[in-house]
Formats: sequence, C-alpha cells, structure tokens
Amino acid sequence: MSALADRLKQTLVELDQELDRAIAEQARAFRYEVKRRKVVFQREVRARHLAARVRLGTFLKAARPMVILTAPVIYGLVVPFLLLDLCVTVYQTLCFPVYRIDKVRRGDYIAFDHRHLAYLNALQKLNCLYCSYCNGLISYIREIAARTEQYWCPIKHATRLKGSHERYPDFVDFGDAEGFQTRSSDLRRALRADGLSRRPKR
Repeated sequence: MSALADRLKQTLVELDQELDRAIAEQARAFRYEVKRRKVVFQREVRARHLAARVRLGTFLKAARPMVILTAPVIYGLVVPFLLLDLCVTVYQTLCFPVYRIDKVRRGDYIAFDHRHLAYLNALQKLNCLYCSYCNGLISYIREIAARTEQYWCPIKHATRLKGSHERYPDFVDFGDAEGFQTRSSDLRRALRADGLSRRPKR
C-alpha cells in the first residue's frame, strides 16, 4: 500500500506542476499579468471586457423572481462562515505553536481577484467575492483540520472516502498498530517544516 501511495503522491506532484504551466499559458493567452497579487490586463483587453459587461439593470431583469427571493438565504450564510473563520483562526493561532505545527496562511487559500474582471457588473463582483471567500475559507479550514489530524490521528479509514485531503496518503494504514506506534512521531515532526513543502503555489 505504501508503494502505491508513493506513486500516487508523485503523480499529484506532476499534475500540480502541469497545472502551474497551464495557468501560466492561460495568462499569456488572455494577456494579463499578476503583480503583487493584482491582476493587470493589457489596455485593449480591458476595453473589450468593459464592452462585454452586462449592465446591472439588464442583469436583474433577466433573473427569475425566485432566484432573487432566495438571495437572502445564500448571503445569510456569511454570518456562520465568518464565525467559523474566527474560531478556526483563533484555534490555530493558540494551538499550533504549542503543537509545533507550521500555521496555515490564509492568503494561500483565499483570493479576491475577480474584482479585476471588467466584464463583471457590481452584483456579479459581489457574488464572486462571496463565493471566493466561502470556498477559499473551506480550503483554508480543511488544511488546518488536515494538519490537526496528522498531528493527533494520522490513520486511514477502513473504507475509501471521497475527497480526502492531500495529507491522507501519508497516514498509517487502518489496522497497522505497529506502524501507528512507529510513524506517528515522524508525521508530527514533518509538520514543523511542512509549510514550505505543502503550501499551495500561486
């Protein structure tokens, strides 16, 4: 099983590198650069984007009434998301130094770059801001939870789960009592300098 896990991890590394190359190629194709986390389009591209933007009034007229009526339900969720963000951030701020775990950087998971897209109207940008925050927050929390699990309970499950985090293949196989006793300390130590090796690329 460990040999298979190693091959899968290497495949993930290669796919990650391929994705970086694809993103760089996309930036060249759509003629933009990222400078200090700000996206800058070439002037003529931005002019085309502005011309493609749907006016807010037109956008709202095209929306179905029930879609508009459910908007408060969606946006109401921002309150528990903010509370969860606060609680998890306080948790890692207080506990990770005690556990000697490298802290997770929010900026590696939450990006608000859709505001640079001139073809979005104000409401579309607000929607993008909301989705970018919520989905980025989930990824940020997932990494904090994954590091916590690696520290306290790095054991795989007996059944295959969908969407396991990227640390999961390193965990000890289910039922391997000796492996758990011998490898737990190594997995904990790996968290101390883990941030640079596991940090998502920008």
